[in-house]
Amino acid sequence: MRRAPALGPGDRVRLVAPSGPFPRDRFERGVEVLRRYGVEPVWEPDLFDTHRYLAGSDARRLGELQRALDDPSCAAILAVRGGYGAMRLLPRLRLDGMLRRPKLFCGFSDLTALHAMLNRAGLVTLHGPMVCRLGEEPDESLDRLRRLAEGLAPGPLLWEPVRTVTPGVAEGPLVGGNLSVFSRLVGTPYLPPLDGAVLFLEDVGERPYRLDRMLTHLRLAGVAERVAGVLVGQLTACEAPNADYDAETVVAECLAEWQVPCAMGFPAGHGEVNLALPLGLGCRLDASLGRLDFEGPATQS
Repeated sequence: MRRAPALGPGDRVRLVAPSGPFPRDRFERGVEVLRRYGVEPVWEPDLFDTHRYLAGSDARRLGELQRALDDPSCAAILAVRGGYGAMRLLPRLRLDGMLRRPKLFCGFSDLTALHAMLNRAGLVTLHGPMVCRLGEEPDESLDRLRRLAEGLAPGPLLWEPVRTVTPGVAEGPLVGGNLSVFSRLVGTPYLPPLDGAVLFLEDVGERPYRLDRMLTHLRLAGVAERVAGVLVGQLTACEAPNADYDAETVVAECLAEWQVPCAMGFPAGHGEVNLALPLGLGCRLDASLGRLDFEGPATQS
């Protein structure tokens, strides 16, 4: 897997909105965080366009993202917000410029679709906070994002409480992201390589029966037989009202059937703390201890 050069002072960071629209005040707070860290955020004038539930037309979002991928003067691409829409762009995206000069790509949620495509092309990406979240993330999240972007060591990571579904150790490249988006990539040419991988999953606003359905879909599609292990992040606002069961228990029962090392509760996703994770990079998951190690830095110094 190829890593982008490490981010440094004064580097240009292209801000893109390939998914949904976003509040201007949250965007501005995120931009201030980036400037405080010494990088130069840049964006196109029509970034704030809206079309229904999208940040502008497909043509606008595609052109913006393509120009960012091709731009040799920028060191990183940071998504503004998730929502929905990135998947619509996949068939028309060209990665030639990104492969000629890899640059750091960061986002999460709906951006899982772009992570998958880039990981499949052999690039390491960052699953982490986006512009509209930067002004709300605790120092722990921002410090980790900055360390990974600057090429510093990414671990080890130990978290509590950990829920061990299936004990054991799994080693392989970390792939995945948002369960809803990732599951929709099954059967497409954009799914990242899964054989021997450690699959990371998180979600927001999905009731337990929907989580069950998506995990069952992945199992029936053969994903469980291919991955080496599973790491589950936050399941935010996923509870069914007035239910005598919870989302975490439902997900644990589904994943127990996969019979691979599996741990839950990692602080990444749509919760208050969203620790950045390098996707595509080799890792070691100890599901018994709740420990995650990576084989090296996320970016290249």
